[in-house]
Amino acid sequence: MDKQDFYSRVLSNPFNKELLPRLAEIGLWQCYLTAGCLFQTIWNQMSDRAAEWGIKDYDVFYFDGDDLSWEAEDRVIRRVLEAVADLSISVEVRNQARVHLWYAQRFGGAYPQLRSTRSGIDLYLIAGTCVGIDVQTSEVYAPDGLIDLTSGLLRMNPRNPGPDLFVQKALSYQERWPWLEIVR
Repeated sequence: MDKQDFYSRVLSNPFNKELLPRLAEIGLWQCYLTAGCLFQTIWNQMSDRAAEWGIKDYDVFYFDGDDLSWEAEDRVIRRVLEAVADLSISVEVRNQARVHLWYAQRFGGAYPQLRSTRSGIDLYLIAGTCVGIDVQTSEVYAPDGLIDLTSGLLRMNPRNPGPDLFVQKALSYQERWPWLEIVR
């Protein structure tokens, strides 16, 4: 599957199709729709399920290095949630410029101060799930390509090695899509 085919397939999820233009209208800097709403849509298609089946939330990443306050991020969260209030989904919005401020407390371990939204996508625990769509340009960002994702291979991301968290995440995916293969 190439990036154009990936993008087309992601749009089979009606919520992804609705979110992308709405997010583009808001105009957040380096804004990406990312994570499970993308790769789980593909896995659902491969499993003959509804495209939106089992997707617990829709992740939106943006980057604002000028204001790292919680209040600034909260204002953006409220703007996005207002723009998608008519959709029956959970949307999680995160400023990647401030993840390092709370990551250790929530997940344990250090987290680097990021310089871009793509840097946050690069650090997902599972390499093949490092995917995002730029809401302004519709460009698919997949630093590890799409082969693992479309082959159902769950491999620890060498840019963010965390064996315990990796196994926990991989097993949770495998519970929902049993055909996925954990590569250790």
